[in-house]
Amino acid sequence: MFRRMVYAALIALCAAQARADLTVGIAHLQVAQPMPPTLSNLDPVPDDLGLAGALTGLSDNTTTGRFLGQAYTLESTVVGEGDDPLPAARALLANHRFLVLDAAPEVQLAIADMSEAQGALLFNASSGAAALRDGNCRANLLHTLPSDAMRTDALAQVLVQKRWTDLALISGTHPQDEAYAEALRRSLTKFGLRLKAEKTWAFDADMRRNAAQEVPLFTQDLGDYDALILADELHDFGRYVLYNTWQARPVVGSEGLTAVTWSPVIEQWGAAQLQSRFHEAHARDMQSEDYAAWAALRTIGEAVTRTGSDDPQVLRDYILSDAFELAGFKGRPLTYRRWNGQLRQPIAVAHPRALVAQAPLDGFLHRVNELDTLGLDAPESTCEAFK
Repeated sequence: MFRRMVYAALIALCAAQARADLTVGIAHLQVAQPMPPTLSNLDPVPDDLGLAGALTGLSDNTTTGRFLGQAYTLESTVVGEGDDPLPAARALLANHRFLVLDAAPEVQLAIADMSEAQGALLFNASSGAAALRDGNCRANLLHTLPSDAMRTDALAQVLVQKRWTDLALISGTHPQDEAYAEALRRSLTKFGLRLKAEKTWAFDADMRRNAAQEVPLFTQDLGDYDALILADELHDFGRYVLYNTWQARPVVGSEGLTAVTWSPVIEQWGAAQLQSRFHEAHARDMQSEDYAAWAALRTIGEAVTRTGSDDPQVLRDYILSDAFELAGFKGRPLTYRRWNGQLRQPIAVAHPRALVAQAPLDGFLHRVNELDTLGLDAPESTCEAFK
């Protein structure tokens, strides 16, 4: 019996090696964005943020493809801050029909609208902007990073579960902060929560010296509340608010208890294996943008494996079908929303030391898929490109 099994395995391996090789070329484009100065430099952004995740996905694809006569390549280009990204995108699209984007929303739209991008398949692995999944969606642009609304909906579900219903908000002034704060307001309304007080953080002093004096005074007039939400997506001031508030209350949002795509504290569902492989290869922890880029590469690899094709239209049709599933180390298969190309996925709610919950939480039901309780649902969508 054992000999027959070995013989069959050898026959299958020889057959795979005898097939015509299928080489899938993928490109990764990073367009540097201006970053405003922040109060702390304790969390430098890795130079290979996103790209490291794509390389890990490439390695996973290669491991699987080796037995199927499939090979994968990855070409990466970085466009400097202030430089025109369209020539770089055009050069990549001349040789690759799959492009993973790390760029501002308006740059992604400009690339998706290029004539060279028609017939290609693009992946947004860096922006949570709502418009990319809604009125400004593009048929050739899929999204592996969760939207801001998916993260704020996950946080709101935890707030409901804990019965923290009276809430206060401190928001930064940067565009990312304002977008996150707007998503938060919609999520709180969606889940029946109340925002009783708001303030805008406008300090430019060195909080490393002044936090213990300034933050209590700044938060005193917020009154009483169950939890304080911070909209500080640049991680500028939030670290100084924790444990310095006038009221001794939990802090959630961009700091404290946060809703994230990925975190080093995720260890269940086989995630520890992905975490260790990533750390071994890149000598740092996997971040959310890394996970999104990894998911983009793995989406392509899974679709190529299942269809045996490298045609972008064939793969897109399969990716958006009920047959597609991606094992994403999040406890359930990941799929794509047909109405806007967003990757459905659970959202971790964690603090820096441990996972607290994973949304969607028990009790939050949906008529089709509980993951669609997070973010823009089909009846709310104004995306026309996917119809």
